[in-house]
Amino acid sequence: YKRDVLIPAATGIFPGGRRRLHPGQVVVDTSAVIDGRIVDIGRTGFILGTLVVPRFVLDELQRIADSPDPMRRNRGRRGLEMLSALQKDAISPVEISEQTYPEIGEVDAKLVAFAREHGAAILTNDFNLNRVAELQGIRVLNINELANAVKAVLHPGEELAVRIIQEGKEPGQGVGYLDDGTMIVVEGGSRFLDREVKVTVTRVLQTVAGRMIFAQPHDGIPAADIEPTPMRARGQESAGAETSSRRSTGRRERG
Repeated sequence: YKRDVLIPAATGIFPGGRRRLHPGQVVVDTSAVIDGRIVDIGRTGFILGTLVVPRFVLDELQRIADSPDPMRRNRGRRGLEMLSALQKDAISPVEISEQTYPEIGEVDAKLVAFAREHGAAILTNDFNLNRVAELQGIRVLNINELANAVKAVLHPGEELAVRIIQEGKEPGQGVGYLDDGTMIVVEGGSRFLDREVKVTVTRVLQTVAGRMIFAQPHDGIPAADIEPTPMRARGQESAGAETSSRRSTGRRERG
């Protein structure tokens, strides 16, 4: 897979020397690129300063894109495409650094060294890198943490409409998803499979895998018979399940 589809014209190329970056730089990790949400975040302007992609991150994406494993290969190519889109659409400038740290073997260690030298933050989804960087006093921008922070806050007693797309683990349960990927477990909701119903939140559970909302049907009234509510649920199982899984794992791709 050729890298020339990725960086036809980088916003800025660092020479081989160790030029010190300006304050407010954010160095981008491989996991954040492959995740894909970095493109949408870049379009919003929430990230201040320059996004810096080190050459060793590009090399890692290239190795993954050239992997014999089809799934890894697709992820790597998606990462290259996401980076290309980021260069075109991000409000913040994107620069490619040629600094490689040949004396350091692991990509994680290279990222930490780069961030420490230049006073940059690290943008990542990787849990281990997140912890190692924070222990060394490096500021970390974690996309999963950002996603959780901007999710709608729900409290017991609140009402919303949700489409039941599958049965739950326990008898009688139905499962749906909000637009942000939050799982809604509806007690007694299996009888409303493939229907949208109004539910009342009974409790909110925060787990290591993400947030789960438990609810019960609001007097068993289908959503078609009630007034619409601001919070809508995702209507397709595949989209909801994929979003929930992708935002909770935070696993790295390594070539």
